[in-house]
Amino acid sequence: MLHVLTLMLSALAAAPQAAPAANTEVIGSSVRGTPIRAFRVGPARARVKLLVVGSVHGDEPAGRAIVARLRRSAPPRGTALWLIPDLNPDGHAAGSRQNANGVDLNRNFPYRWQADGGPFDTYHSGSGPASEPETQALARFVERVRPRVTLWYHQALRIVVRSTGDAQLERLYSRRSGLPREGLPRYHGTAVGWQNRRFPGDTAFVVELHGGQPPRAYVARHARAALALARAVAPQPVTSKPIPFGARRKAEMRAYARRHYGIDDHRLRRPRVIVEHHTATSTFAPVFNTFASDAPDVELGELPGVCAHFVIDRDGSVYRLVPTSIMCRHTVGLNWTAIGIEHVGTSDGQVLGNPRQMRASLRLTRSLQGRHGIRTRNVIGHAESLSSRFHRERVARLRTQTHGDMGPASMDRYRRLLGRLPAPGSMR
Repeated sequence: MLHVLTLMLSALAAAPQAAPAANTEVIGSSVRGTPIRAFRVGPARARVKLLVVGSVHGDEPAGRAIVARLRRSAPPRGTALWLIPDLNPDGHAAGSRQNANGVDLNRNFPYRWQADGGPFDTYHSGSGPASEPETQALARFVERVRPRVTLWYHQALRIVVRSTGDAQLERLYSRRSGLPREGLPRYHGTAVGWQNRRFPGDTAFVVELHGGQPPRAYVARHARAALALARAVAPQPVTSKPIPFGARRKAEMRAYARRHYGIDDHRLRRPRVIVEHHTATSTFAPVFNTFASDAPDVELGELPGVCAHFVIDRDGSVYRLVPTSIMCRHTVGLNWTAIGIEHVGTSDGQVLGNPRQMRASLRLTRSLQGRHGIRTRNVIGHAESLSSRFHRERVARLRTQTHGDMGPASMDRYRRLLGRLPAPGSMR
């Protein structure tokens, strides 16, 4: 399992594509009218965006070099980097922490803002919350782009600053950069505080770099740490391979739900459980053919035929067979509220010992947790179905019916590995 975890952390997403040309956008202007620019590296329609701000204080220039390096990078598939080299161009020109109005922009954001000092005092917070054009430009941009992760570079405490966001992402950056993760006082009016409060599930945090201009190797190390964050939250590639699920099968599913759950619907309204299975086959084809046939199952003889929402092949390929908005027959007593994931394999050990399959499985499961608000304790194996608090079954002879795949010991290991990934919200 250590081998599985190592591969998970070092190759959490598909290989990056060739670096595309950066798109440039003016997001606002400074007090003196200097344009504030953002550069996009990666596709405009990327599902996951990361924002990196090189400098918010004019006398802290090191982050701009990291942003310049990232402009030449290749983000992982499904992600885009938005890069703002300098949020405070007037302060940069003057060599001053504050903007041209004498305001510390990192005390000017609207969450927990309080009046502090006068113009050009070190931490002057401005005349009111978001009083400064630079703050307003950044806030509008974040509201529109909704970056999943935001990095704010500062100097020169040499730490990754603990925030209220995803601790696993902060720890990942700490490991990759070599900077310790430590806490600082809870300052008022900070950009990170505002983002984490305004957008729960997204993560913003500060990296305090070394003082002075950074050498190339230092810049490269931090750029790699930033890209590691992108890989950690990149979407798991999923191939759509739908089985036939037309009007007849939906009617069969609705009749099944009435009979077994007292629910007059074929739709999966609010998934609360994810059930992991293995197929007891060595290849994907017979699994697909069985699920697509809509024939009465050999064990219980009911319609619709058995199915699962996803199947993960042994090479890590993920196939979506049924939308998660439709019930599938994969677990007696839980079909009304559970997403089913099948793993091609003949035993728990074969699945758990396959690094590529496990990496794909864990990432898919984590993303489903994030999208549907499913807790890790409700990620269960088929063999654990009877112990789920969501288990319900109206047919008396089936109230103790379950299977032996993905048992408690296997799932304890699986859930531990899940806990080492970023939070579900980060991977939604």
